[in-house]
Amino acid sequence: MEFTWRYDHATPRKLRSALKMSGVTSSLMKVAIYHGGQMLINGEPKWAVDLVHPGDRYSIVIPPEQANDHVDESSAPIEIAYEDRDFLVLNKPAGVATVPAHNVPVADSLVNRVKYYYRRQGYENQVTHVATRLDKDTSGLVVFPKHRFAHAILDRQLKRHQVKKNYYALVSGRIPAQHGYIDAPIRRDPESFVKRVVAPDGKPSVTEYWLEQANAHRSLVKVRLHTGRTHQIRVHFSFLGHPLVGDEMYGTSEGSPLIGRQALHCYWLQFYSPFKEQLITVKAPLPADFRAAVARN
Repeated sequence: MEFTWRYDHATPRKLRSALKMSGVTSSLMKVAIYHGGQMLINGEPKWAVDLVHPGDRYSIVIPPEQANDHVDESSAPIEIAYEDRDFLVLNKPAGVATVPAHNVPVADSLVNRVKYYYRRQGYENQVTHVATRLDKDTSGLVVFPKHRFAHAILDRQLKRHQVKKNYYALVSGRIPAQHGYIDAPIRRDPESFVKRVVAPDGKPSVTEYWLEQANAHRSLVKVRLHTGRTHQIRVHFSFLGHPLVGDEMYGTSEGSPLIGRQALHCYWLQFYSPFKEQLITVKAPLPADFRAAVARN
C-alpha cells in the first residue's frame, strides 16, 4: 500500500523526518527499506536521508501482509458497523471472544471471522490486526486496523487516551449521583489469573459515568473510559457496591434472571483517521437481550 503526503513546510528536511511528521514509525520505515517496500519523493525511490523540498510529494510503500497460517478461519457472520480502506469496526455479539483462546477447540473468535472475511474480499493485507478488545460476554464495538500503519496510528492514540469509548451498563442498586468519576487503581487479583481488584498498588484507572434511569433495584448508566484496564468497568462498579447485572465474576455467582451475561455494551466509539483527516465516529444499538433487560427493569 502506498501513502503519500504533500510537503508544505518552508524548510527542506530529510525524508525520514518528513515521514515521522506524518505518523510513520521507525519500524514501518524498516519494513519499507528491508522487506520489499519503498520510500519515494515525487514518485522516485529515495533514501531516508534525501531531502524533501517545499511542494514535493513524499510517500512510503508498505509491502502486503501475508495471513498467519497458525490462525484458523471461521465463516460465522460478522456485523460491520464501519469500514474504509484503513479500518474495520465490528459490532461484536455477546458470547464471542475478540481473539482466539488456546484452550478452546473450535476457533470462532472475531479474529477468526475477520481472517475469513479478508480472504473472501481479496484484500491486499491479510493480517487481522486488533486495536481494541471486549470481554467475551460484553457486546459492542471493536476496531480492526486493516494494515500495520493503521495499527501503529491507533496504538499511539490509545496510549494517549485519544480513542473515546462509551458504554451502557445496567448495574445493581440505585446509583445516588447523576454524574461521577471512579478513580481507583486496578491490578490483577493475586489469587486469580483472570480477576482484577482495586488496590493502592494498582495501575491508575478512571471511569466516568452518567445516570440514565434508575429504580430502587437497578440503574442504567452511560459510561466513558478514561483508561483501558482489563475488566475496568466491571471492577469499578463492583468496588462502588453496584456490580453489573449478570456479572458472575464481580457480582453474584448465580447470575441474573434478567440477562444471561454481564449487562455491558460498547455503543459509541470515536478515533481520528489521519488518512481521511477526520474523526471517525461509530455507533452500535443495544442488542436484544440488553434492551429486554432494561424493559423488564
